[in-house]
Amino acid sequence: MSFVASVRLTEILLALALIQQSLEHMAGPRRDRATYAVRIALCALVVSGLASPWPLVGLALLSLVILERFQGPYNGGSDRMGLLSLWCVTLAHLLPDARWQHLAFGYLGAQLTLSYFISGAVKVVNPEWRDGRALRDVFRFSAYPVSEGLRAWADRPRVLLAMSWAVMLFELAFPLTLLWRPALIGGLVVAGLFHLANACLFGLNRFFWTWLSVYPAILWLQAQVGRL
Repeated sequence: MSFVASVRLTEILLALALIQQSLEHMAGPRRDRATYAVRIALCALVVSGLASPWPLVGLALLSLVILERFQGPYNGGSDRMGLLSLWCVTLAHLLPDARWQHLAFGYLGAQLTLSYFISGAVKVVNPEWRDGRALRDVFRFSAYPVSEGLRAWADRPRVLLAMSWAVMLFELAFPLTLLWRPALIGGLVVAGLFHLANACLFGLNRFFWTWLSVYPAILWLQAQVGRL
């Protein structure tokens, strides 16, 4: 996939993810509705490709307004990744030199890789993750309205221990997938299914759409690594 096509796919997927998030706010406090209505309109322009890249510039500037409104990325990791993706694709359009454009977009792919690796590194030094207790608590004490059948998984310590180590080893090994494209594609499929499961089981839908939007960046980055 070419650089131009990768950036275009990333911005479309990101715009769709931001629309989904913005629609949640349209049912929220009245004071925020105008802001998110503007964001939906700008995202629609991004998807249509009209007036490119200025709708992205508008979204980037609007992100500063939203950060000030909530005193930071209030929804944690998914908002941070969304902001990073937005600013990287905007710079990939605006920077005057192609090498700098490639660097901005490649940085997005590198950060996606690090997001998995660092998550695994944080887990593996935590004794509660190594013995399965952390995952048990996720199932038993989830604040989301999950079924009793799902909470019953907390009573399967051996299964949760195996699941814990599977998640940690996958995240720690993820950077190695950059060395071989079939491995990267397989890794992204597994990661995508993991995010989808979290969305369906625990309501973490923002992570699924936001991380999925960055996958074209890492596929492009891997192609550059392969050439080296």
